Amino acid sequence: MDVQTTVLERYSQGATERQADLCCPVGYDAALLEMLPAEILEKDYGCGDPSRYVREGDTVLDLGSGGGKICYIAAQLVGETGRVIGIDMNDDMLALARRYQGEMARRLGGDRVRFVKGYIQDLALDLEAMDRHLAAHPVRSASALAQIGDWQAQQRRDAPLIADASVDLVISNCVLNLVRDADKAQMLREIHRVLRPGGRVAISDIVSDEHVPVHIRQNAELWSGCIAGVYQEEEFVRAFTDAGFVAVRLDKWDGSPWRVIDGIEFRSVTLTAVKGSGEPCLDAGHAVIYRGPYAEVHDDEGHSFPRGARMAVCERSYRLLTQGPYGADFIGIAPAVGGEPAPFCLPAGTRRPAAETKGGQHDAGVCAGSCC
Repeated sequence: MDVQTTVLERYSQGATERQADLCCPVGYDAALLEMLPAEILEKDYGCGDPSRYVREGDTVLDLGSGGGKICYIAAQLVGETGRVIGIDMNDDMLALARRYQGEMARRLGGDRVRFVKGYIQDLALDLEAMDRHLAAHPVRSASALAQIGDWQAQQRRDAPLIADASVDLVISNCVLNLVRDADKAQMLREIHRVLRPGGRVAISDIVSDEHVPVHIRQNAELWSGCIAGVYQEEEFVRAFTDAGFVAVRLDKWDGSPWRVIDGIEFRSVTLTAVKGSGEPCLDAGHAVIYRGPYAEVHDDEGHSFPRGARMAVCERSYRLLTQGPYGADFIGIAPAVGGEPAPFCLPAGTRRPAAETKGGQHDAGVCAGSCC
């Protein structure tokens, strides 16, 4: 079975005639749907709504953008300063999305959306540029085939489709499971590459509660139907941490499975995560206190935070824990007198003595209980 060909054929059919079994029920913000053309709404396939993680001013990349529904929703949320890029490998789906691009630009009051042709596991390779190159230089020999590989490497290097560190938020809607298992690790590395430091992901996809057996993985219809190529639920999370993401979270979890095959439950989830800042770990006297309710927690960088303990952290960790996705769980204590930061060399689990933080600014986030 050729996974890529099967997926292309199935979704080309979906661009011309609705395929009901390619999606499961999703509740979108009705106000955001009002602007969208009926054809795009009709031929939409997915299992979640990652658009709810979009912020004003974001540059958003939608993996496997299909007919453009999520892109056109996101375009309403990013505002005048934001941008949305949809990437898909299917010419028929790209044609559907682009058909309404001018109309949507007028409705939005600006052209904030563009659609590009590419593989989500190779975000640097411009497939439309490759199509043009192949039309001008047909492959008729082994040496010509080798030259195509050289051309691809040069194109990725000199004119990547999606540049390094150029995106604030990567979203996808039931697409990662369509990528061959052998390409999934590269796909996550590519997502990490294109995100800016501190960039986010919001991935709606199908996961399984057990490992999918070989006979299901070899079923072409189930693969293109978002079943055969899914991650097992624990491996879904581990794949993102292995790719270097932090604050990985299963933010949405459907209570009921979408499908059950051979006793295996397949359900829709939405995973969120953050790309680290990449800054050096410098000690300027910061501390954090984990609020609870758990006795102790551990982050993705190996730090431990006992409940109520004033723990020493570097500046980078301080910002992540107090201003990022962990912000509601930690109290931050900035030093009263700022000194010259030095490389953080304290052993893991070191507490910050109260004497070192007296007079410092305490950032407790949202005030809980009675405050004056």
